[in-house]
Formats: sequence, structure tokens, C-alpha cells
Amino acid sequence: MKLTWESLTLELRTTFRIAHGADDRRYNVLARLAEGLGEAAAVTYHGETQTGIMEYLARVADELGNCADPFLLENILDRLPLGSQAARAALDLALHDVWGKRLGQPLYRLLGLDPTRLPLTSFTIAMDEPAMMAQRAQEAGLPIIKVKVGGANDEAMVAAIRNATNAKLRVDANAGWTRAQAAAMIPRLAQYDLELIEQPLPVGDIEGLRWLRAQKFGLPIFADEPVKTARDVAAHAGAVDGVVVKLMKTGGIREALRAIHTARAHEMQVMLSCMVESSVGVTAAAHLAPLCDYADLDGPLLIRNDRFAGVQYEGARMILPAGAGLGVTEK
Repeated sequence: MKLTWESLTLELRTTFRIAHGADDRRYNVLARLAEGLGEAAAVTYHGETQTGIMEYLARVADELGNCADPFLLENILDRLPLGSQAARAALDLALHDVWGKRLGQPLYRLLGLDPTRLPLTSFTIAMDEPAMMAQRAQEAGLPIIKVKVGGANDEAMVAAIRNATNAKLRVDANAGWTRAQAAAMIPRLAQYDLELIEQPLPVGDIEGLRWLRAQKFGLPIFADEPVKTARDVAAHAGAVDGVVVKLMKTGGIREALRAIHTARAHEMQVMLSCMVESSVGVTAAAHLAPLCDYADLDGPLLIRNDRFAGVQYEGARMILPAGAGLGVTEK
């Protein structure tokens, strides 16, 4: 199977500011393996760069070229060397795309999933002046809003959005609070009728999450940044109410499935989410959405130059493409 790749620059509709930093563009990588498509998101706070992703793909290109049977998914993925999780995700996605295309079936059907059972997706409002965030939430007109916090004006931002919309609100601190800040802020934000809190504490502070959950603030707490593999899910059992699964963190669909099932074994809820990605990466994730409680798959809605067509949106409702494999086509 021939492997090729190219840079994929995504232009954001508005500056995407979170506790980790701000961007107007994201520099992803598009991979083509035989007839399969995959995408790698270069997220710096996960240690990923566009250059590093391309270097990893170059390192494995010859070995993949010698693979004659793309249906040996587990064997092929197990032989990949350690390195960029995003690059591994791109290869995993492309292999699943090949799998579906050669069998003439969409991925959700091969996984035995019902395409009508996708949860509604949230729409993300990045950090900005409270009035601007409120305006964007109002203009979106969507029923679920995810609010990025973790700065000096957290309550003002949430209050402004709540005054502008009756949508369900989810708050994501992106590891931006200390234990003391979280314990003080969560009860204050709870008055704005929130659905859940995502990653309130720094990566690695599992005991802090356990302590925070024990305070019984009445809001589910989800872990995101530190949860990459099924092993990480198990490590957070009892410390949080749910976990956020992203293909770019797990290294693709195979490990994402293991992470989801591990969460279920530990009676944890699952939010399926994405980085800033085109329709290639987000559509791949959407095929797994019937397994999850919540979806945060708004990547294509955040960018202005998506080259691909895949999952479609009717408001917050997602519709999977009926085409074989991922079902993604180039516009």
C-alpha cells in the first residue's frame, strides 16, 4: 500500500483561544494510504507538530508499502513504532477507510452501529470578551454550547452566554484551574445551569479530581487531556464521572473503541470529541458516536476552508455519510 501525505492548513472562522493558548490556523496533515484517507491534528500541547507528524509518516512509509493485506488491521497497527499519536491516528483512519471501501460498506455498518443514534453535538465558543462570546453563542442558535474557560473572567463569560441563550452549557477549563480555584469556581458557575465540567485541574492530578468529585457540587466532572488510552481511562476510574475520547489522543479508531469499552466497564460516561480537524478526522470519529453519551464534534463548523464533505449537520444533529469506508469525499 502506497503512503503519501501533505500539509493541511485549516483557517479558523474566529480566533480559537483556550487556556493553552490561541490560534487563527491549525497545521494538520492529510495522509493517503492506498485509497484510504486519514488526518493528523498537530496540537502543540499534546507535543504534536506538523513536521513531527510528517517525519513519522516518512519513517513508516516503506514498511506500510510492503503490507499487501489491509484487512490485517491489528497486525499492521501493532507493528507501528512508538511516536506521534496523531500520525498513528491518520494511518488508523486510512486503514479503516480502505477496509470499508474494499468491502463496499460504511464504517458504522462494519462496526455494527446504528447511524441514527448519534448524540447531538455541542458547538464551542472560545475564550474572548464576554459580550463577544455571548454574541457568538446567540448567532450559533444551537442547543448545546461548550464554553472555554480557564482565565480571569470565567464567571463573566459564562454569565454573558447564559443571558444570551437557553442552550445547554458545558464548561471546559482545559486544565486551567488549581484545586482551590476549581473548588471556588464550580459552585459559582453551577448557578448558570451547566450540564458538565470538563478537565478542571492540571494533567496528572488524578487525586485532585477525586477530591473535587467528592465535594458533590452536583455537576459531572469529565477528564480530557490526560486520557489518551484505555489504560488512562482505567486510571481515572472513581475520580471522574466521565472521560473525553478523541481519535488524535488514542492514536485512532482501534484504541478509541478500547477506551470507550473500558469506560463502560468502569461505569463512566463518554464524550466523543475532536481537535480542530477537517471533515476527514471528524467524520471518522462520528462513526463511533452511537457508542457515546455526548458528542463534541464541531471541528468542520469552526473552520472556513474544509476541503472535504463527510458528516453533515442539521443544527446540532449529525448525519453520517452513506458512502463506503469513512464516506468522505473531496469537494
